[in-house]
Amino acid sequence: MQLTNRSVQVVNKKMTFMERIYLPAIFKGMATTLRHFFMRPATVRYPEVKREFAPVYRGWHVLKRDEQGRENCTACGLCAVACPAEAITMVAEERQKGEEHLYREEKYAATYEINMLRCIFCGLCEEACPKEAIFLTDRIVPADYARNGFIFGKDMLVEGTTPDKRVDVSVRQKHVQEKKWAAEGVKS
Repeated sequence: MQLTNRSVQVVNKKMTFMERIYLPAIFKGMATTLRHFFMRPATVRYPEVKREFAPVYRGWHVLKRDEQGRENCTACGLCAVACPAEAITMVAEERQKGEEHLYREEKYAATYEINMLRCIFCGLCEEACPKEAIFLTDRIVPADYARNGFIFGKDMLVEGTTPDKRVDVSVRQKHVQEKKWAAEGVKS
């Protein structure tokens, strides 16, 4: 029984002498090989040569601090909800008396973890954050053969307090702000 009305035309065309000896095909393949042999390689010798990244490249996450060195994150959980890979987990706690110099708001993230094996670097966490606390930087997440070191906690995510340990995310901030304005229909 035929399933469709389509019919296939089968052509039993005889091969020419040149097609039978395969020499033109071999020479054509050799020409392609020689052409690529003299081209500049597309790869970069990574540790010695660093590639330039686009300004919108999304890499290692960072939890930002304000000018006084206090953490911006208020553990609202919007980044965890926005994450399509469900890579972000956090535990919120109330700020105690005397911790005003550490945390900006009354609530803070006591534990903040990102499973970098699950993260797809989409940037939705930084778009969802109302306090501009999390950003994706231009730093590369290192590769490894073991899985156990890829759950990044606050010790690896929070930026330092000294000026040399601060992470510049001004390009990312501008990009995220423009995306928010575009979604709202506001012109910059």
